[in-house]
Order: sequence, then C-alpha cells, then structure tokens
Amino acid sequence: MPGGGGSPSRWPSEEELDIVRKKVAAISGRDASEVRVVACPYRICPLGAHIDHQGGTVTAMTINYGVLLGFVPSDDTEVVLQSGQFKGGIRFRVDDLQKPIENPGNINWESYARGAVYALQNSGYDLRKGIIGYISGVKGLDSSGLSSSAAVGIAYLLALENVNDLVLSPVDNIQLDKSIENKYLGLENGILDPSAILLSRYGYLTFMDCKTASPSYAYFSELSKSQQPQGQLPFKILLAFSGLQHNLPKSRGYNTRVFECKEAARALLCVLGCEDAPILRNVDPGVYEAQKCILDENLARRAEHYFSEMKRVVKGRDAWARGNLQEFGQLVSASGRSSIVNYECGSKEMIQLHEILLKAPSVLGARFSGAGFRGCCLAIVDSEHAEEAAAYVRAEYEKVQPDLVSKIPADRRVLVCEPGDSARVILPDHDRHAGV
Repeated sequence: MPGGGGSPSRWPSEEELDIVRKKVAAISGRDASEVRVVACPYRICPLGAHIDHQGGTVTAMTINYGVLLGFVPSDDTEVVLQSGQFKGGIRFRVDDLQKPIENPGNINWESYARGAVYALQNSGYDLRKGIIGYISGVKGLDSSGLSSSAAVGIAYLLALENVNDLVLSPVDNIQLDKSIENKYLGLENGILDPSAILLSRYGYLTFMDCKTASPSYAYFSELSKSQQPQGQLPFKILLAFSGLQHNLPKSRGYNTRVFECKEAARALLCVLGCEDAPILRNVDPGVYEAQKCILDENLARRAEHYFSEMKRVVKGRDAWARGNLQEFGQLVSASGRSSIVNYECGSKEMIQLHEILLKAPSVLGARFSGAGFRGCCLAIVDSEHAEEAAAYVRAEYEKVQPDLVSKIPADRRVLVCEPGDSARVILPDHDRHAGV
C-alpha cells in the first residue's frame, strides 16, 4: 500500500484537535491529554459514479475536511456521546442487542453509533468497553454528497475497536460500514464511500474494484511529481454547495435506481440463461452491446451509464498516471453528463450549479458529488486559478438561486480544497498515529 506522495494540507489542525479534546474532557471528567481522536475525512469520487453497487470499479480521494470524534474509554460498557451539530446526548450500552431500523423516518444522529455497535456485534466481535465522546463534522458539509454518513460510521467503528483492543484491517472496516448502511439503516449503497475514507493516500487516486473489494492506486504523474515543489499537486478541488439538503436513507430516488440497475442486469443475464447475481458487473460488455435492445428505456439508460462509466474509469487511470489533467477533467465532465442523462439524477438546482462550474475559468472538469439529489458539485481546477474560479461560481449561482444561497454560510458556499489522507486514530501523544 502506498505511503503517500507528498505533503497534504494539515488536517486536522492542532486548534481543531484541542477543541475536541477539551469537549471530551468536560464530558468525561478526564484530562484532555488522555483523549484520543478519530479523524475521518470526507471524500470525492471524480470517476466511477453510481456503479459501486453494481460491482464496478470506482475512483476516490479524500479532502482536507472531515469528521472528528474525540473519545476516552468508559469504565464499563456504557456509550456516552455529544455532538457539535445536534442537541442533547446519547446513552446506551455496547452489550445491549441492537436491531436494524425498520422505519427510515426514525434515523437520527444516534443511529450511526448504534449501527456501529450492531455491525460489530453481528460480525461476532466482543465489545466490553464503551466510549465517552464528542463528535463534530464541518458545519454546512454534512448531507452534502461528501459521504459524511460513512465518515461518522467509520469514526464510531474505529473508536469502539480502539478501546476494545480489536485490530481490524481497512477491508474489514469497509464491510462493517457497509453493514451499518445496508443492514442497520436500510440504504442499498456499495463500498465506494468507506473504501475512499479508509484507503486513500495523499497524491494518489484510489481505484476500488467493488466486486472483488480489491484496491489499487495511481500516483499523479511521476513526471509532475519531480517538478512540483515539496510534493504539491498542480490542481485543487472546488466544492460548490447547492443549499439543498436531506437525509439520503429517507430518499426513494437512490434505492429506485439501484433496483433498476439490478433489473437491467437480470434481464441481460436471463437472455444467456445465466444465474449469476443480478449486477451489471456480471454482464459481459459484448453481451450488453449485442442485447441492450431488449431493455426498456429506463433500464437501458441505467445500463448505458454503468458501461460507459467503466470505460471512463479505465481512461481516467491512464490520464491521471500521465498527469494529463485536461483529459482527466474531460472524463469527469462526461461522467457528470451521463449521471444527468442516463442515471437521471440531479435536481434543477444541482444541474444549474454543475453548468456554472463547467463555465468557470480554469475548471478542467465537474460533476455532482454523491448521489446528485442534493448537496454539492465538485470540480477539478488549476491550482493557480482556484480562487478566481471559486469567486465566479459564488457570484453566478447566487444570481440563479438567491434564496438557497442565503441559507449557506458565506464561507461555505464554495470551498477550495486539497486532497487528503485516510482515516486514522490520533493517540494522546499527537505525534503518534495509529494506522487503521
């Protein structure tokens, strides 16, 4: 596994860590020097959108923003938590049997902590200690298509594993987070989000084969690596926020499209008399080309997105490794168009924001982040002109959606981000990091 290709922007900062440690100290009565912190970054997916649940190959990288969970071990099995985003507190025990949520309307911030306990219990892990903790994301970035829910779930998993002396691999935790989302919360998503958060390395684009759950990496241009000062990369990431937010598990749109992809796969496999699992990865591309005429219009579009996106991932890997940002960006934009036309996601507001990004100066490529029903769009932009592009997007989106923009904090409307690193536990001695 690569060890990182440069010097990521420092996240979390010492100031951010100190705030979390002091909060935990106040809640627990322990000294701040005893507090451990899980840092779980948010992620973006430049290519490979909407194909993880079909066993496709996806790309991902993290950014220098995310979720922080400060914690100390409790003296018994009790979990005591407070949040920087939500009022009230949580209290339950890790030896309480957790059952899946039947009504999506009952999902709240407590659900992810209970879901982590459920996933560990369901996989046979013995939990004897709880945690006392404080969790905080970045205001305005939750429910924005940056996988904040996966970051929260993974944070709880890593904290519970830490205090119970459980040593699990990133691949183990990817499956545990999938259990939280699929089995406990009832969301039919794949492994893209936890894979990105747990496997990303600064300077690398992570490729995850979602059928075999095997990762691989491509560093951004060996030539550029030697030319960039101090390992700096020649691009930045713009995140432009729409002002639309809702809880994904409560939306039927996502699960409906997953079902349609499976129905397309089932129809194509049926032609061959094949009894493989109905996911599009199990359909040979040649069979798809020869038999796609049997699919009805909706299913045909979903399948077209899958097979065209798989081609873009392959081309994207080559462009990234050569350091060809222009070509890579064009593929990202093509992915965005297919998400709108073939996968048919994206509200009017999100599509407007996407189109504005494509017109912004020095933006090389843009697409939705996440499922595309709310949240933000991402763009790859030349480092030297990132602020200019951000200013353009702020001004133009406000012209078409003044009411939505008024609800977004001024410093959160468009963010200029840098690639990040993987999730990790920061031990009380902050100079030591526990690998995960």
